[in-house]
Amino acid sequence: MDKIGTDRFKTALLLFAVAGLIAGLGVYAAGQQHLATLAWTAGVTPVLATLVVEILRSLRRGEVGLDIVAALSMTAALAFGETLAAAVVAVMFSGGTFLESFAEGRARREMHSLLARVPRTATRHRKGGFEEVPLDAIEPGDRLLIRQGDVVPVDGNLVSASAFLDRSAISGESLPLHMSRGAEALSGSTNAGDAFDLVATQRAAQSTYAGIVRLVEEAQRSKAPMSRLADRWSLGFLAVTVAIACAAWWVTGDPIRAVAVLVVATPCPLILAVPVALVAGLSRAAHFGVLIKGAGPFETMARIRTLILDKTGTLTDGRPQIVAIESRDNMSQDEILRLAAALDQASKHPVAQALVTAAKARGLMLPIPSEVAEVPGEGVIGLVEGRRVSVGGIGFVTHHSDAGSGGHPALAAGSVLVALAVDGRMAGHLVMSDPLRAGTGAMLDSLRRGGISRILLATGDRIEVAERITKGLGLDGLRAGLTPDQKVLLVLTERKNGPVMMVGDGVNDAPALAAADVGVAMGARGAAASAEAADVVLLVDRIDRIGPALDIARASRRIAIESVVAGIGLSVLGMIAAAFGYLSPVQGALLQEAIDVAVILNALRALRITPQDPVTSSVDTKDRTAF
Repeated sequence: MDKIGTDRFKTALLLFAVAGLIAGLGVYAAGQQHLATLAWTAGVTPVLATLVVEILRSLRRGEVGLDIVAALSMTAALAFGETLAAAVVAVMFSGGTFLESFAEGRARREMHSLLARVPRTATRHRKGGFEEVPLDAIEPGDRLLIRQGDVVPVDGNLVSASAFLDRSAISGESLPLHMSRGAEALSGSTNAGDAFDLVATQRAAQSTYAGIVRLVEEAQRSKAPMSRLADRWSLGFLAVTVAIACAAWWVTGDPIRAVAVLVVATPCPLILAVPVALVAGLSRAAHFGVLIKGAGPFETMARIRTLILDKTGTLTDGRPQIVAIESRDNMSQDEILRLAAALDQASKHPVAQALVTAAKARGLMLPIPSEVAEVPGEGVIGLVEGRRVSVGGIGFVTHHSDAGSGGHPALAAGSVLVALAVDGRMAGHLVMSDPLRAGTGAMLDSLRRGGISRILLATGDRIEVAERITKGLGLDGLRAGLTPDQKVLLVLTERKNGPVMMVGDGVNDAPALAAADVGVAMGARGAAASAEAADVVLLVDRIDRIGPALDIARASRRIAIESVVAGIGLSVLGMIAAAFGYLSPVQGALLQEAIDVAVILNALRALRITPQDPVTSSVDTKDRTAF
C-alpha cells in the first residue's frame, strides 16, 4: 500500500473508532448498557485486528515495539469488561498514528516541495517551431524554450542574452540570479524573468534536479540510529510496563488496576518523538539549501567533533580570479582585460574562460577574434579589431612578439601570471589566483564555538600554496600533497578523536567523503562522484551552509531527546498513579493521549529552528568575480 493509501486507511480506522465510541455513549445515555458494550467493542475490533497484524509483521522482521502494549491494553480492557476504556484507547491509538502521519507530512513539506516541482515535459525547438516532449526525450545539444515561470527541466547553457533564475526552492537563495549568455543553468531553477533559450548539456536523468530528487527519496526511506536505539529502549519500557501492571494486580488482586497501567502506557512517546523531530530537522535543513541523504547522517552531524576540509573548490572558490592588473603601455585595466578576454573566447583553458567571465562581469563588450592560433597550455595569438594580440604565459607572449619580458609583479605561491602583448608591444599583466572564500575565517570561528574541536585542511596541492591560503585561519592541522588514498587514511586516523565530517568537491575527494562519518559535497552536480559518495550535498557552492546545518542537527537531536525523556517520565508517573488506584482505565487513556499530543507538538518545534549564524542570501553571479 502506498503512502496515500496508508494515510486513508489510518483515517478510516480513526473514524470507525470514533463512531463506535460516540454511538456507545449515545445508547449508554439512553440506558441501553448492553448495546453500548456492543458498540464500543465494534469500534475497537478493527483497530485491534489491524494492530495485531502489524505486530506479527514486525515480529517476522525481528522487530519488537511498543505496539504490543497497545494490543495488551485493549485486549485486557475487553476481557475484564472495561469496554469504554478499550474504546477510548482505540480512538486514542488510531488518533495517535493519524497525528503522527500528519506531523511527519508537515515535517516533510520542504522535501515534498522539491519532489512536486519535477517538470514532466519540455518545449523543444524543432524545424522552425516548437514541440512538447517528455523529459526522457531530451538529448544533449537540444535547444529548449524556457518560458516565464517554467522550471528548468535539464542542466544546460544559456544561449539567450540574459536570464533571471530563482533557485530558492533547491538552494535557499532568496534573490533571483542574473545570468548571461553561456552561463550554466541548473535544472530545478525557476525562470523569474522573460523567456529564454537553453541548450541541454545533460539528459534529465543525469541532471542536477534528478540527482536531488534521488537524494530526497533516499532520505525519506531512511531510519536514524537514534530511531533504532529508541526501538531497543522500547523493550525495556515494555518490561517495566508489564512488571508494574502485574505487581499492581498481584498486590491488590484487582485486574482493573493492571488494565489502567497498560492503558497509560499506550502508545509511548518514545516511538513518536524521535522520527518526527528528525524528519522535521531534515526538512528545516533543506530550507537552507542543505540536502541530507537520511536521518542517520543527520543524527551523526549532531555529534561531529572533527572537520576536514579540501582546499580547491571548498575553502577556495575553485575558479581562477583576477587579483591584479598591471599596465605596461598606458593602457587602461579595462582595455587590457577586454583585449585578453576577447582573444581567449577561442580557448577552453580554465584561465582563459576565467578571463572571459571576468570581462563579462564588468560589462565589457567582447569582439570576435580572427586568425586565432593556440598552443595548448601556453597561450593564444590572433587578431582583435585588426590588432595583433597575444595572451598567455610570459615566455609564450615574449616569444610571439617583439616585446621583452621586462619586469612583472611578484607572484605569491599558487598565483598565475597572464601576459598580454598588442601589436608586438607588451601591454600589461594580469595576476590570477584561486582566493579564499569570503568570510571563511568567521565561519570557522563559528564552527568552533558550536562544538567542533579540530579543523584540518587536506589538499593535493603544494604545501606553500596551502600555507598561503590558510594563513591566519588557525587550523589544527595542514596536510598537503595528499593522494586520494592518503586523504582516506587521514579521515580514518582522525576518527579516533570522535565522529569526522569531510567536505570536498572533486572526484578525488569521493573516497574520503565515503570514509568519513559524514561526507559533505559542495554543490549538487547530478551524478558527480563526490555528490554520490557524500551523505550531505550543499545545493549551492557555499561553505557557509555547513554551520546552519550543524546547528539544526544539534537542535533537532536535543528536541528529540527532550521529548522522549519528558514523555516517558510522565508515562511512568501515570502508570504508578494507576497502580495505586488514582487513575481509572478511561482516565489513563485520556492522560496518555494528552502526553502523546504534547510530545508530537514539541517534536515539531524542529521546523522552527533558527541557526545561530543563518546564511545570507546569495549575491548576484556577476558579483562573484573579485578583482
